Amino acid sequence: MISYIIVDDEHIAHDIIKGYCDTLPYLTFVQHCYDAIDAMECLRNNKVDLIFLDLNMPKLKGFEFLRALQHPPKIIVTTAYQEHALEGYELNVVDYLLKPFSFERFIKAINKVTIAEEKSSISHIKKEVESLFVRSNKRRIQVKLNDILFVEATGNYIKVVVTNDEIQVREKISDIVNILPQSEFIQVHKSFVVAKKHINEIEGNRILIADFVIPIGKMYKNNLNMLF
Repeated sequence: MISYIIVDDEHIAHDIIKGYCDTLPYLTFVQHCYDAIDAMECLRNNKVDLIFLDLNMPKLKGFEFLRALQHPPKIIVTTAYQEHALEGYELNVVDYLLKPFSFERFIKAINKVTIAEEKSSISHIKKEVESLFVRSNKRRIQVKLNDILFVEATGNYIKVVVTNDEIQVREKISDIVNILPQSEFIQVHKSFVVAKKHINEIEGNRILIADFVIPIGKMYKNNLNMLF
């Protein structure tokens, strides 16, 4: 069972979300919260696995509330404001629903929560990778994941572009895709994998990262849709 609260200052949003949740027997309602202060009090007194979180609320904005939590539960953002999506994923939200959202889109978000719950229930969990070693010529270079902007396939090599350098590695891009954590990286083209946190802008069929322009492949547009 997944216990949840709804944090939103609009009564109609509560009605829609709870109506959707009531159709799913494994979701357990805990409380309606109409601002972040109510939500903080609720979290102190109840076990909550999931928060449906609005962003534009009185007293304390949604992301300000989220940053104030030391051990936040799973978060599904529900908002009318698309421009905060990238900030949301930097805060590790499970999904970002734009109002008005359909029941079908809602179910996709809930499925992400259930998958995350299943993974967290595994008794032996690998420590999250913070860096990796890549072979360049006869050297092995340690690269911090936080520094990687994107990876580009170039012939028989891949180019790992980090904040202040480029490292050429004799590997296939499919090999690096299997190593990089999906929570932090996304393939947007047959030749490009990008770091979600370093995306500055998505414009048409291209992505802007620092001073680089990355093309978006037709077959990979659905991957990007998962960001919104």
